[in-house]
Amino acid sequence: MRIWFSDWWSRPVVLLALVAGLLGLVVQSGELGSADTQHRMQTTHSLWTSEPPVWPSDYPEFGLVGRHGELESWYGIGQSLLTLPADVVGTWAERRAVFAGYAGVDPGVRNIVISISTNVGLSVLTAVVCFGFLGQMGFGVRERVAGVLALLFGTTHLHYTQSMMENNFIFLLTLVGFSQQYKWLRTGEREGLLVGSAAFGLNLLTRLTTGLDLLCGALFLVGVMALEGFSWAAVWSKVKAYLAIAVPVVAAFGIADRVYQYRRFGSFFNTYITIFGEQARRRDPSLPVKYPFETPFHEGFFGALLQPQKSIFLFDPLLVVMVLVGFFGWKKFSAPVKAYLVAATVMVVAYISFYARYTVWSGDFAWGDRYVETAAQFAALLAVPLLVRFGAGLSKAVRGTARALVAGSVAVQAASVAFWCPLELYQRMTPGHTAFVVALRFENIAAFALGRMERWGLVNAFMRQDPWDWAHITTWNFLPCVLGRVGVAPVSVVRMFEVVWVGAVVGLGWGLLRLWRVVREE
Repeated sequence: MRIWFSDWWSRPVVLLALVAGLLGLVVQSGELGSADTQHRMQTTHSLWTSEPPVWPSDYPEFGLVGRHGELESWYGIGQSLLTLPADVVGTWAERRAVFAGYAGVDPGVRNIVISISTNVGLSVLTAVVCFGFLGQMGFGVRERVAGVLALLFGTTHLHYTQSMMENNFIFLLTLVGFSQQYKWLRTGEREGLLVGSAAFGLNLLTRLTTGLDLLCGALFLVGVMALEGFSWAAVWSKVKAYLAIAVPVVAAFGIADRVYQYRRFGSFFNTYITIFGEQARRRDPSLPVKYPFETPFHEGFFGALLQPQKSIFLFDPLLVVMVLVGFFGWKKFSAPVKAYLVAATVMVVAYISFYARYTVWSGDFAWGDRYVETAAQFAALLAVPLLVRFGAGLSKAVRGTARALVAGSVAVQAASVAFWCPLELYQRMTPGHTAFVVALRFENIAAFALGRMERWGLVNAFMRQDPWDWAHITTWNFLPCVLGRVGVAPVSVVRMFEVVWVGAVVGLGWGLLRLWRVVREE
């Protein structure tokens, strides 16, 4: 038994899963992270209770009038289905007598159960799938471990492990789609194509624009075949097999999405965006005719790349590392790596272009441009594995710059979970604060740690108007801190969560140390 246990904990994938799980636990705040997610959870609740998907008090800020005159949510149903089991368990726990005093209080028991179980589960699954995919791409154990850790600690994946928007769920499904369809390309196993296509299809239920992920997954396969010199007969054979399996599977999910659309709004052929624009213009005739796609294209397109509030290069600096390594090492890359990088680049450009005209192209209340960040994570996924493999062949200046950017990216992501993300948005609503959100976040961390938020002018009367918001932007955004700051939970409960949190931090440190030792022995 002892030998078996020792061997088990010598497996990098197991240690990575442990690290991912503990990291997910450490960064939880107990909150769902955004009003969007809270609205999706209300849809979840409506699936198995008598509650409506949209409360009348939320309209017109949220919700659309459906075909029967009832208020309907405007989101896809994917994330609501994902959290359904956790919602049932959380609701059951919240109704226990021991939690009776928590009713209607944030962070509530139900939200704590949903956020921890969902975010930790997604983090673990992503680490395992990513480790496998990097192996498929020809990377060794050391490079694969570095790549998974870079994803978990060095990209906006970390922030969205805390703030439970759809991003990490979409990322996981797209990664499964790429991995399983690539497995089919190499082995011919139909199960791989079936599972990969189902993952892409499930993404459509989450956010319809993830059809771009499906197209880029197909582009990746075509790129591999083209770069490896597949014969026309072999390519045509693969195309026929792909169409025979992938199209029906994806179509089934597409039909399910259309049925959900018809049930809510009485049409198979439009999207909620069309209805949203029509109803908004009826309420406010002064809105532009093209609303909600009235933003000049150049503003949204270059804003996602260059604007200090939302630039993907500032929030995911590993993209710059990928550019550097790709520029100097392209000739050394294998065909699958080249095909992947082309597909990932197309994905980023496609998402930026699609949302460029959207009225809130930036994602509004979010850390970075949340509509593009998932694609940005994909584009940056191979940066560190390639740096580990080819770094020795780069010049000292390039290698040093890349390593500094990796360290900087980890620092940016750590800073992203320190406070509730709307903090800087509140600050930018008043004069005197920099538009450089990342720099402002580091300033906030220093000021809060030194007790100088007031003295440095980082808080104001406007931020005090909403007691709920005020409580959440003036504490570290971790569950024990939020519980203690809100001041409703008994001290004993806060202390219990503090012990669990410290234990998770210690366990995370142990897992990373153990992982480092295992990798050294490879």
